[in-house]
Amino acid sequence: MDKTEFIWLDGKLVKWADAKVHVLSHALNYGTGVFEGIRVYDTPKGKGIFRLKDHVKRLMDGCKVMGFDLEIDGKKYGYDEVFEAIKETVRANPNADYVKPCIFLAGEEVGLNPVNVKASLAITTVHMGAYLGEDAASGATLIISSWQRPDNLCAPAGAKVNGVYVTSCLAKRDAILSGANEAVMLNSAGYVAECTGENIFIYRHGKILTPKTSNSILEGITRNSIIEVARDMGYDVLETDVSRIELLTADEVWMTGTAAEINPVTKIDNRVIGDGKVGEVASAIHKKFADIVRGKDSEYEGWVDLI
Repeated sequence: MDKTEFIWLDGKLVKWADAKVHVLSHALNYGTGVFEGIRVYDTPKGKGIFRLKDHVKRLMDGCKVMGFDLEIDGKKYGYDEVFEAIKETVRANPNADYVKPCIFLAGEEVGLNPVNVKASLAITTVHMGAYLGEDAASGATLIISSWQRPDNLCAPAGAKVNGVYVTSCLAKRDAILSGANEAVMLNSAGYVAECTGENIFIYRHGKILTPKTSNSILEGITRNSIIEVARDMGYDVLETDVSRIELLTADEVWMTGTAAEINPVTKIDNRVIGDGKVGEVASAIHKKFADIVRGKDSEYEGWVDLI
């Protein structure tokens, strides 16, 4: 990750080193924030942000779940204001390929009560490159984590809430220390949920399967894109329960996410997936997706917002 020059914080662009909050901020102590990760691409018409409208909508939905009202210096911030602030931040940082808006409780508070605690908005951009590293493009290695994906009874699993990702961090740490790229988390019923920061797909018996939203997964925007694109390409895509056995015996497995984009998987828990090579289905979908996000496919041009 390479830093960029400016961060948008509470209504203005500030230098990277000057974007600060207090150590007693509620979000730092209790995880009370919502965030998004959004990719920025070079297109023939200039810089474009992939599915920005959908990301901002999900961010605002997260605020509704958490009960946040965002007011900065007397100005109410809703969808339109956040949308424009993100574009402003990307324009100010020409080398950015990833943008992370975060709405969080910045007020200084000791105690769990979040009512009447001041909220802030920070929009950070970085140059991320390949999220899982360049080597992972030829096939990532996964473990199945002992950490369970939080379900809907213990956390708002469908929203990108800061505190919910502690479990993902623990699973990711175990994966890295074991020499893998990523970890798969199961849900409380033992079905495949998602990876630490990506949704997961398998190709098995001629069909594409991905865990359904009721399996405590994030309703990923890249996931949604791949479902639509794959169906348009003629593949049969099912949103369903996916068992651990189906995962390990799949012909192909791949992960999707804003940061990871599409990343094929060739080994899980020391079991080779398929023939151990990047599969034809994942490759074909990845090629199509790469053209779409870079504004080279007119059929999906509405998914790219120029800055």
